[in-house]
Amino acid sequence: MDFLTLADSALIDTEIRELLGRLEPITLEQMSSIRLMNRTDTKFVTNRRTLVGLLRRAQGKYYAQEIDGRRVADYRTIYWDTEDHFFYMEHHNGRAPRQKVRVRTYMDSDETFLEIKTKNNHSRTKKKRIPVAAPDRLDGAADDFVRGLVRRGLEELHPAVQNRFQRITLVNYARTERLTIDFNVRFHNLETGCESGTGELVIIELKRDGNCPSPVLEILRELRVKPSGFSKYCIGSLLTNAGLKRNMFKEKLVNINRLVNKIN
Repeated sequence: MDFLTLADSALIDTEIRELLGRLEPITLEQMSSIRLMNRTDTKFVTNRRTLVGLLRRAQGKYYAQEIDGRRVADYRTIYWDTEDHFFYMEHHNGRAPRQKVRVRTYMDSDETFLEIKTKNNHSRTKKKRIPVAAPDRLDGAADDFVRGLVRRGLEELHPAVQNRFQRITLVNYARTERLTIDFNVRFHNLETGCESGTGELVIIELKRDGNCPSPVLEILRELRVKPSGFSKYCIGSLLTNAGLKRNMFKEKLVNINRLVNKIN
């Protein structure tokens, strides 16, 4: 295996943007019927070189979300947890149902939402959210929202980990699924002050209601990319907080390190 040089990385970035630009656009309004707030999620982890292959094969099968002429969106998320990292440990220990509390800002539109994700023991994910004025301005309505869903008030939680990343969103021609592709992920731990990034890592998430046919599953099989769970909160926590329990995530961290640092 060869290490990815800066020149190689720049060429890959150019190719990704060129291939993305060839896809037919779809607007937020056109996507309004594909919200998938109660859905099945399947995640895949790969690198940007493999993403090039995916975008080549997606031509003629997927639309690319476009907002104000932009097809790559910027996100910022702050995850909240308890002092003893209850939500992190629930995920580490494989508990279901499990939840995450986060405040997500869509940087391009400057919209911020308080969101709660719940994954049940049938691998279905439900997301509920309310708009908030800013990440650091959560009021009584936000407290009521959290308390009603996770049985804890905001006074029991605190901001734990922040991430920033870029996202491409694809929609299949049948408009039965969304495919989110996240990259350039950076973490800042609000407890330890440590920072970390994921380099060449790409996180792909297929979101659909039920098991409707999906063109990307065949594409990913061709590219030899297998399903792999990935939690930005948990991985970001591990990379920036050496004091957390990590036994169940050791193999995943080894695989991530391989993808981050080398070319397949």
